[in-house]
Amino acid sequence: MPSELELAVEQVRASSADDEAVRQRILDFCEQHPDALHRTCLSGHLTGSALILDRSRQQVLLIHHAKLERWLQPGGHADGEGDLGQVAMREAEEETGLRGLRLITPAIDLDVHDIPERGAEPAHVHLDVRFLLLAGDNTETDINHEALDARWIGLDDPEGLIGSKELRRLITAGLERAATL
Repeated sequence: MPSELELAVEQVRASSADDEAVRQRILDFCEQHPDALHRTCLSGHLTGSALILDRSRQQVLLIHHAKLERWLQPGGHADGEGDLGQVAMREAEEETGLRGLRLITPAIDLDVHDIPERGAEPAHVHLDVRFLLLAGDNTETDINHEALDARWIGLDDPEGLIGSKELRRLITAGLERAATL
């Protein structure tokens, strides 16, 4: 039976993400940091996040992240869990209140991004493994303390909330994967 970190590494390897340099950076990090699934790994740690598409596949659900004060996909820390798809699902449910989401594997995107210093927490990186989740009929959100708001955003993004190239890349990857289902 593989360890939790070995399970996470398998998911990184199996990802359909195109950027081999990012994949290798995450794999190298995991090799050098046996505690990569834990927040106590102060230089960085693995996270799982979710691109949530509505049933029509015409809208994505974004949250206004309370700490980072940016519109992002739901996601969060692995906290020792090696199944990063389940991490993405757990975090999506906690942050949005949605139930009945369908997890699509393998991961559709990989990203490494900087997290700024905050209080006693030093600056570090999140090595994010990103999954596609499909919503069912229930699209009513009930956000928790980690989000200031949650909104279904049309792919034409009339409010300009899809600001980063990384988020646009994730949406593109999600739509491409959803088209094959």
